[in-house]
Amino acid sequence: MQPPTFRSAFTIGVVMAVIKIEKLTKYYGASRGIEDLSLEVKQGEIFGYLGPNGAGKTTTIRCLLGLIFPTGGKATVMGHDIVHESFKVRQNIGYIPGDLNLYPKMTGEELLEYFSRFRPDKPAVLKDDLVTRFDLDLTRKTKELSRGNKQKLIIILALMHDPDLLILDEPTLGLDPLMQKEFYKVLREFQARGKTVFLSSHILPDVEKTCERVGIVKEGKLVAIEDVKAVETKKIRHIEVTFLDTVKKEEFDIDGVSVIQANDHEFKLKVKGKIDPVIKVMAKHQVADTIIEHASLEEIFLEFYGEVTR
Repeated sequence: MQPPTFRSAFTIGVVMAVIKIEKLTKYYGASRGIEDLSLEVKQGEIFGYLGPNGAGKTTTIRCLLGLIFPTGGKATVMGHDIVHESFKVRQNIGYIPGDLNLYPKMTGEELLEYFSRFRPDKPAVLKDDLVTRFDLDLTRKTKELSRGNKQKLIIILALMHDPDLLILDEPTLGLDPLMQKEFYKVLREFQARGKTVFLSSHILPDVEKTCERVGIVKEGKLVAIEDVKAVETKKIRHIEVTFLDTVKKEEFDIDGVSVIQANDHEFKLKVKGKIDPVIKVMAKHQVADTIIEHASLEEIFLEFYGEVTR
């Protein structure tokens, strides 16, 4: 990605709180959205916002963008109040929503051109580069695009003006692994030029690829802010392995490993933290088959963060 031809609104090297949230609360009638949420995201940071579906991630984002107003608390984005200066907040943000709603009769080219007109002072300097990198055909109408190609179009739309802040809600949904890899590469290039990213996801591997810190939200409350390396130690994997030879259960007496089910040839294991010791045991035997699955975020929360007290 080539550097933009205009100067960033921020000075690279000057660390500031691009997003500052203080006791932010949003209720929908009697229903909880988020409660007393406080956090800061620094300039140049890729901050992961992690939680299961329904935890309050999208509510937080919509409040930050001024699409809904909070019930209580306050927040600023790039120094602007999210309630009283919501227009200024949105002027230099690239936003990827979690739900897609495109004009079905427009081609990709027409859609990008249409939205470019709303920002005459912010030329789409990265458009051509992004279209090439995500290999998107702009001549097709959006209603004809696959879910993955629609997601590519939304990504280009959000990033093409080279905004200083990216707010991304489940940005890789529908992308194949190759395009996901390219997307994370683009984010790192943005970061290298002093840009800031607020990345919301319910998929732990997504935030591990790019984020330095993550805020973990559950039932509308922020339960932890962790360094990504700390989160990695809280991984839980479920392993099913079938051996051709006989294996003793005692061989899996390893810290962090629970044997859920076992006979001489088939094992079901629950592994917390590092998987390397388990792989080393498996390598001593003849493996016929194995399945490794990551635990859901809900399971990780119950294991390491417990229930949120109200």
